[in-house]
Amino acid sequence: MSLRIGIDVGGTNTDAVLMNGLTVVSKIKTPTTADVTTGITTALRHVLDASGTATADIAGVMIGTTHFTNAVVERRRLVPTAAIRLGLPATLALPPMVDWPDDLAEALGRHTYLVHGGHEFDGREIAPLDPAEIHAAAEQIRDKGITAVAVSSVFSPVNTAMEVRAAALVAEVIPDASVTLSSDIGRVGLLERENAAILNACLRPLARQTVAAFRTAIADLGIAAPLYLTQNDGTLMSADFAERYPVLTFASGPTNSMRGAAFLSGLKDAMVVDVGGTTSDVGALTHGFPREASVAVDIGGVRTNFRMPDVYSFGLGGGSLVRHDPLQVGPQSVGYRITEEALVFGGETLTTTDVAVAAGVADIGDAARVTGLDRDLVSATMARIQEMTETAVDRMKTSAEPIPVIVVGGGSILVAKPVAGASEMVKPLHFEAANAVGAAIAQISGEVDRVYSLAAMSRDDAVADAKTEATAKAVAAGADPPTIQIVDVEDVPLAYLPGNATRIRVKAVGDLALVPSA
Repeated sequence: MSLRIGIDVGGTNTDAVLMNGLTVVSKIKTPTTADVTTGITTALRHVLDASGTATADIAGVMIGTTHFTNAVVERRRLVPTAAIRLGLPATLALPPMVDWPDDLAEALGRHTYLVHGGHEFDGREIAPLDPAEIHAAAEQIRDKGITAVAVSSVFSPVNTAMEVRAAALVAEVIPDASVTLSSDIGRVGLLERENAAILNACLRPLARQTVAAFRTAIADLGIAAPLYLTQNDGTLMSADFAERYPVLTFASGPTNSMRGAAFLSGLKDAMVVDVGGTTSDVGALTHGFPREASVAVDIGGVRTNFRMPDVYSFGLGGGSLVRHDPLQVGPQSVGYRITEEALVFGGETLTTTDVAVAAGVADIGDAARVTGLDRDLVSATMARIQEMTETAVDRMKTSAEPIPVIVVGGGSILVAKPVAGASEMVKPLHFEAANAVGAAIAQISGEVDRVYSLAAMSRDDAVADAKTEATAKAVAAGADPPTIQIVDVEDVPLAYLPGNATRIRVKAVGDLALVPSA
């Protein structure tokens, strides 16, 4: 028996499912609480009690959370952070944090240091690393009372040696330093990779507190199974790993929903519309995983280049406000207060859920409270909802060919008609809990993004080397070796670099080997 619990902690609701292998045994949607622990505990207790499952039979708990994204967006609970870049005499024109929003840069303190070092794309040194320079920078950082440090180096994904050495030198001066290496997080592209490392460094204390709260919620119920958090590529990382790399959870919510949609529908290539309480997310599935964004992704005004799903969000949800003269649907929403403010729940606010009940496409709350709604307003609102959904799907499609559309999320009752351009519209069983299902069935991945010089090796050898390294990373992260598959290979020649250079990206994915906790 392989029992696992998937939990998605959103801004409005916390969803949880208990799964036995590929079967959903029980599920719950409960309001997210300010202290995190209470909401998770409530969800855990329900799925266990509803199924009569003993805590000793649980093999793993998988949690997806928006805590760290929200912290950056809201500029809260971030610690002062120092950024050390190895790149002199190059890179002087664009110092660290050069393109950051002023309020976020000020929150972190603008503590930036440029020192000699870095590599060319083929591994040749730009300049030797100077230990005295690193020590001098570390002493200034120590004197400011800062322990969060981000280290970046030019082309460090090609050669990580200088970043690793710099981190050791910093630790000699600041023994309690928490150092993030950009090569552990981002891809080729200095500024975006450096930005991701800085964001990660400033979030680590919050990550430790949040993961500790998750562990407490699980332990209080007597669950001894391992804890995992979902990443933004649809796979898992251990709780310990999440404490070190919280930025890898960014956008894991939409990713969980898309992975859950693929699992519940059985479709591997489709568009997914995830309708929540306030917003809807639209993305494309490729081979069962979210299509990745091909450009730098903006997080709280900061450009980053680590793996992120290509998702379009718009202001439509089950709690969206409906206004007339002129007709407007969203983006304002009653959010988690829908059970208090919506008409069908005894409130005084007209929401999209009220309109869906009045239109006869949803059976929620007290339908008698919306029987008097103007029929023209109901028809016009449902038409506007359909138009908003179809526009978003069309925006995310890469061709005019019809493609399946999977509709999930608690607010998906709003999408009552087939979407234009869809070969079929699927609303699978357990659609409202797709995000938690996505967390429960998540796998383990390993990824490589490197620039190879084909002057010294063949293209086939370079691809094979990248596949081997990606597979090894997946195994190190906890994947079961026999289940590992290469799910994505990207090979891009770089004509502007000498030495017949090519950039190769490879992702390997495998199942997580779980055993019962007892």
